Amino acid sequence: MSDIFRDGAFQPDTRPILADDAAVGAGAVFVSKARFLAERAALRPRGADVGVVLEPGDRLDDLAEDLAWIGALAVDFPKFGDGRGYSLARLARDRYGFTGEIRAIGDILLDQVEALLRVGFDTLVITHAPTRARLAAGLVPNLAVRYQPVGVDGETAVPGRPWVFRR
Repeated sequence: MSDIFRDGAFQPDTRPILADDAAVGAGAVFVSKARFLAERAALRPRGADVGVVLEPGDRLDDLAEDLAWIGALAVDFPKFGDGRGYSLARLARDRYGFTGEIRAIGDILLDQVEALLRVGFDTLVITHAPTRARLAAGLVPNLAVRYQPVGVDGETAVPGRPWVFRR
């Protein structure tokens, strides 16, 4: 069993990602979005035990009616430089009011951790050894100046530089 980074520490992962051809047994699981849409009627009665894996180019509008009972979303980051997953998390929280777990999976480095947490991710799957070591040592990045406003943490724009926000 792998682990996830949640609330400042690594913890056991109790929600595995299933292959599309794997049987859905008891307990909480993630399935691909394609599988979820194809098997929606069978999966919906499982409620919060069902999580959906999203790819960077996926949309949320076809899941909108289901987000109230889906327990988790896992957003894949196939490449370090692909930032579309940030938008998926923010849209899930702000536009669709999703309150379940949002997990980042894939190519995640230390430089991304703070931004991922700020836009709505609750858990991170970290495989990069140097990033894991820093996080395990309690060295979670916490920048005082940011270029992406999220409307949280009491951020205010820097006078004369409206694109920069300070806590």
